[in-house]
Amino acid sequence: MTETQTHRLVVPTAELAYDVRANPDSTEPPLLVFGSPMAASGFGTLAGRFADRTVVTYDPRGAERSVRTDGASETTPEEHADDLHRLIEKLGGGPVDVFATSGGAINAFALVAQHPDDVRTLVAHEPPVAAVVPDAAQALAAVQGIRRLYGSEGAGPAMVKFILLVMHQGPVPEGFVEAPAPDPSAFGLSAEDDGSRDDVLLGQNLVTCTHYEPDFEALRAAQTRVVVVVGEGSEGQLASRAGKVVAERIGSEAVVFPGDHGGFMGGEHGQTGEPEAFAKALRQVLDGQG
Repeated sequence: MTETQTHRLVVPTAELAYDVRANPDSTEPPLLVFGSPMAASGFGTLAGRFADRTVVTYDPRGAERSVRTDGASETTPEEHADDLHRLIEKLGGGPVDVFATSGGAINAFALVAQHPDDVRTLVAHEPPVAAVVPDAAQALAAVQGIRRLYGSEGAGPAMVKFILLVMHQGPVPEGFVEAPAPDPSAFGLSAEDDGSRDDVLLGQNLVTCTHYEPDFEALRAAQTRVVVVVGEGSEGQLASRAGKVVAERIGSEAVVFPGDHGGFMGGEHGQTGEPEAFAKALRQVLDGQG
C-alpha cells in the first residue's frame, strides 16, 4: 500500500474530502469504507488491515473536512448516495466493494437501490433503520424527541439521550426522552448550550437516517451481493435489531461480527473494539465466505 493521498471532489451543494490508500498491484476492485456521520478519521485501523487492496475512505458532507455549500440543515440518505455515486465515478467507476457502518450502511442501501452497478459486494454493518423494527413507533418517537431536545437545550442533553437510546437493550419504551437522564457531565459532555445547531449527527443526519426505509425490492433485485452484519456485543440494541430485520427482508440472515457497534475501531476517537478479529471476519465475507 502506498502513502495515503487526499483528494477533493466537488459535488452538487458540497465539497467532499476523500483519501486513497492505493495498492497498484491489487487485482481486486477498490474497497470503499465509510460511515455516517463518522468521517475517514474513524477508519485508519481498519483500512490498514487491507494493505493488499486499494482502500478509499471519505468524509460525508458536513463531516470534518467535507463542507456543505447550500446551508441546508439536514442531509438525506439519497443525497449521500448521490455523493457516493459521484465518488465511485471519480475513482474510475464501479463495481467497487463497500464496507459501510451505522448511518453509512443506510446510505449504502440507497446507493445500491439507485446505482446497483456501482457495488459488487456491500457489507452493511449495524444499520440503525429504526423504521423497520417491531417497536418502530416508539423508536422513531424517541429519535424525534432527541431532535427536539437538541433544538431546545443543545447538544449535551440531546447527546446523553442519544447514547442511552443506541445502548438500550430491547424494545424502546414509550416516553423514552421524557424519562430522567444523567447529567451530561457523567458522559464527559457539557450541559451548557453554546447556541449552535449544526451538529452533523444531531442536526444533520439523525432523523433522516433513522427514518429511512430501504427499498427492499430494489435491494433484492440488484446484482450486488448484500451482506448485513451485526456485532456480537450489540445484541438487543437498536442497530443490531434493525440489521437483523433488514437481512430478513432481503432474504438472508445477518452475520455476527466480533465486537460491538465500534468493533472495527483501534483507538480512533477513544474507542477500541476488536479490530484484528473484525478485519478477519470482514475479509472472509468479502472473499465470499459469509
